[in-house]
Amino acid sequence: MAVQFKDYYETLGVARTASEAEIKKAFRKLAREFHPDVAKDKKKAEEKFKEINEAYEVLSDPAKRKKYDELGPDWKAGANFRPPPGWEGNGRQQHGGRGPQGEEFQFDGTGFSDFFEQFFGASGQRRGRQSAEGFRTRDFGREAHAERGRDIEGDIMVTLEEALRGSMRTVNVRANENGEVKTRTFQVKIPAGVSEGQRMRLAGRGETGAHGGTAGDLFLRVRFAKHPDFEVDDFNLIHEVEIAPWEAVLGANIHVPTLTGEVNIKIPPGTQNGQKLRVRGRGLPKRDGASGDLIVKTQIEVPSKVDDKERKLWEQLAKESQFEPRD
Repeated sequence: MAVQFKDYYETLGVARTASEAEIKKAFRKLAREFHPDVAKDKKKAEEKFKEINEAYEVLSDPAKRKKYDELGPDWKAGANFRPPPGWEGNGRQQHGGRGPQGEEFQFDGTGFSDFFEQFFGASGQRRGRQSAEGFRTRDFGREAHAERGRDIEGDIMVTLEEALRGSMRTVNVRANENGEVKTRTFQVKIPAGVSEGQRMRLAGRGETGAHGGTAGDLFLRVRFAKHPDFEVDDFNLIHEVEIAPWEAVLGANIHVPTLTGEVNIKIPPGTQNGQKLRVRGRGLPKRDGASGDLIVKTQIEVPSKVDDKERKLWEQLAKESQFEPRD
């Protein structure tokens, strides 16, 4: 099925040869600018934030980026874009698929584009139609078995703020049934404490059954939106903080972000590069009512330029210090 091609490099404003560090830096800058919690025009920012997240979801993953780059020279074909011959066998999962009646499924409101869903999303078909045992009906004079509709599956982008507080989302499922597009709209509850990869089930919202059979189910697989300040490890949030050399040596009190506002933490004297400091209960909520932790990872930053006065101070420190880093 032809879809509108998404130029993820253009979305992030980087060259196709950009390094992982350049891609991460571009994402963080844009994500901070368009995060719905800080932008004035929240609706416009939300759409832009989703586009940025989708682009980073693909380009930050080496395997997905490789597949994306292999889409070939026809990427400028726009709405008529189709993958090059043989690309289907290169490990992609096609979203949607066709049922016995020719149905195709696409989603709106999940935070991902049709392009992403078709080439990088969850499989839209989990199982085929199933006969309802012992249930038969008449079909133009012939005996026909009732068949259960297929379960269908899609991805839904959930922000960390939604995982913290919960939310309601409107999701549209478009089905192409024998050339006629039909759209069904559902309200989906994102519960607080939802986890990455969790599959939320909407009973009876999948493909319609045949010959009086029951409908299949709709499954939405949670994919956390990337955040400019945090990485996710289970229910813990990891934040990397830059500190000055003198803060690492002497200790300091600094502010770090959480999903509910800044907190003050103590950098102990003698802190090492990459050392992890734990702030309990400031991570993501768990379904049992507890919460994960915020893990603050230190990154000691060295000034790239110093003036003459500063240089003399560093030179004096070098002469007087007894520290031997290579002992």
